[in-house]
Amino acid sequence: MKNMFSKTNLCWLLTIIGIFVIMSIAMQTGIINAYYQTTIYTIGINIILAVSLNLIIGVTGQFSLGHAGFMCIGAYAAAIVTKSNPTLMGLALGAIIGAAISAVVALIVAIPTLRLKGDYLAIATLGFSEIVRIVVLNMTITNGAAGLFGIPKLTSWPVLFGCIVLSMIVILNFGLSAPGRACISIREDEIASEAMGINTTKYKTIAFVIGAMIAALAGALYACNFYVVKPDLFTWTKSVDILILVVFGGMGSFTGSVLAAIVIGFINMFLQQFADIRMIIYGAALVLIMVFRPKGIFGTKEFTFSAILKRFQRKKEAK
Repeated sequence: MKNMFSKTNLCWLLTIIGIFVIMSIAMQTGIINAYYQTTIYTIGINIILAVSLNLIIGVTGQFSLGHAGFMCIGAYAAAIVTKSNPTLMGLALGAIIGAAISAVVALIVAIPTLRLKGDYLAIATLGFSEIVRIVVLNMTITNGAAGLFGIPKLTSWPVLFGCIVLSMIVILNFGLSAPGRACISIREDEIASEAMGINTTKYKTIAFVIGAMIAALAGALYACNFYVVKPDLFTWTKSVDILILVVFGGMGSFTGSVLAAIVIGFINMFLQQFADIRMIIYGAALVLIMVFRPKGIFGTKEFTFSAILKRFQRKKEAK
């Protein structure tokens, strides 16, 4: 209980409240107009996707390209439920159903595929993502290639912000837990971890399932923000887009994933007016960043208030 009210936690709490209040006021007063709100909502969804994939790639060291499949499951689950129950309870129910289906599917996929490594695992998860998309494409309840339209807009700023905070709390606490430390050990040296008695398949599966469930949550928020979901929104290129956020921010750094989602989100927004050469500029920017910062913006480092407070404490003691 004492640790809950530490200076570090109070700093984080005040920061979270401050960001929420400032953004809420800016949106309500029109300082942030509808166009910028759309960009901010996209950035928020991408933050959830990036940190969930970073749990799999950055913390556990498993190269996955199947995140679009889990996002697709969450999006369609929320779309189907909210069309018949257009309330926040419907969104919550859709997100829970999507997360539950994703957890089961992730468990089925993880047990055989997580024994693979490197490129083989990436190919296997990419194949899974395409299987999900093809299944959705041929189902009646999902309306096939036409997709689902007229999905109620239930993703408000409080809902989105709350989901971002919840996702970060779950993932950060997992990283600090015993299973999380086991995953970091697997990332550093899987053979040595096995020699120390760590059940590598078990912990890799746990991380994979948690990442899949949070990706499904992002999919649910996406469906209830953009009114429509179609199979071609969740192709392998979507998985690559999420991977870019993780690599850009730094594999293993959740702070980097958040910052990468924000930076790339605004880069895409400002490049909209250069539609003909947008992808060229975007690609060139990514190449330059990877040349000068090959480990990403943060590498494996995290921004923490505890480090700042310790620095102030050392300066105070030095005086």
